[in-house]
Amino acid sequence: MDDLALLGAFAIADAIRQRRVTAAELIDRHLARISHDNPRLNALTVVFADRARREADAVDAALAAGTEVGPLAGVPFSVKESIDLTWSATTQGWRALADAVPERDAVVVSRLRATGAIPVGRGNMPDFGMRWDTDNDVFGRTVNPWSASVSAGGSSGGDGVAVATGMSALGLGSDFGGSIRIPAFANGVAGLRPSLGRLPRAAVSDQPVALTLQQFSVNGVLARRVDDLERSLPLLEGVDAGDPVSLDLPSVSAEAPRRVAVTRDPLGWGVDDAVAAAVDRAAASLSAAGWEVEHVEPPLLEEAAVLWRRLACTDMAFTLDPAQLPVPLGRSATAFLRDSTAAARPYETAREYAEAWARRAVVAAAWRRLQQEFPIILGPVLARRMPPPDFDLGGQDAATRAWRDLRLTVAVNFLGLPSVAVPTGLDERGMPTGVQLIGPMHGDRLALAAARDVEAALGTLTPPSR
Repeated sequence: MDDLALLGAFAIADAIRQRRVTAAELIDRHLARISHDNPRLNALTVVFADRARREADAVDAALAAGTEVGPLAGVPFSVKESIDLTWSATTQGWRALADAVPERDAVVVSRLRATGAIPVGRGNMPDFGMRWDTDNDVFGRTVNPWSASVSAGGSSGGDGVAVATGMSALGLGSDFGGSIRIPAFANGVAGLRPSLGRLPRAAVSDQPVALTLQQFSVNGVLARRVDDLERSLPLLEGVDAGDPVSLDLPSVSAEAPRRVAVTRDPLGWGVDDAVAAAVDRAAASLSAAGWEVEHVEPPLLEEAAVLWRRLACTDMAFTLDPAQLPVPLGRSATAFLRDSTAAARPYETAREYAEAWARRAVVAAAWRRLQQEFPIILGPVLARRMPPPDFDLGGQDAATRAWRDLRLTVAVNFLGLPSVAVPTGLDERGMPTGVQLIGPMHGDRLALAAARDVEAALGTLTPPSR
């Protein structure tokens, strides 16, 4: 297959603008990859071949006429099944929403389309994004392109696989508990979970939204290059009246103190050797690039992870009560919800729930004090090698192990911090490794600067072709 489909998004846009390739040719090359890989990998649930070709033709016509085009004109992107795109139903991986075609695009979609980028397909996800693997009863399982024996991650697994394999150049995903960073780690790509409020989220209806969704979930981007994450951020960020959590946020300068707190084994609960080695490689890369690196344990990390879990499961048990749903959740989502909520011990009283939210300010203040001294925190996304499919199923013990392995990742969601997942090479089995770089609140660009230095030293990854 043609390597042009594996360029970065802005490199593709430059090639189109400079007329080294037409937008039509570029879209056809991505569609060829979809035809070749998607039947096996099931990353994209819907493919917009005809519409994408028409939009590509419009880009080429504008360039031929000398008309100015947007910075991502002709670049194909995928959209997670939970983010509104008027071209197809926003199913959220649930059968009851199979015909739920939205009336308008989510703001992040409309902003990306305004740059000239072209939707090429919908990214698969588990029901309501609840799982850390990607499978549902509507579309089936997404397969990791590196090995079918390993999970593709979730919940933005379809977009992670699409970006890794050149089906799309950018993926719009969301991250409530690692749902961008885990697929990035699993598939060897880069992923940005921005600060809470930096990117508007899916269109908000008149229906109530659970407090954990308001505070823990953000829209973000998956890409093959950190540069694409960094350059796409100003095109997507900014306040939108439809999302009351969105803000016009100040940015912590990328020139802030270049100091990194490294946590190789958060809380000392154990990590795989390959995970520890990946953190060490990233730390060495940052040190060589001029960052001051020290091993420091983030404060109140266990409390942050526990509070995220109990609050999230309390809201899930309430909002996804099987007795209140018109159509049951899929089989795997039902098992995950049952086992996770039972193991997490949801709060039973309003007082407990309120006290848990009150502790968030205490934890956030402790982290803010740390990040004044060490603006960047480097650590694992997952404490073990990417496990097999359905690693988050199998009873309460499996659900608890998955949460424990993701302790640093979910703490980021609890606090609303920005974090960039970036590859760190292959392990001895030839599988991707990676880390995350956590910035201070509103320090998205600082986290991206650190990720860029890791990528410069350790390179990017491409799955083997089949």
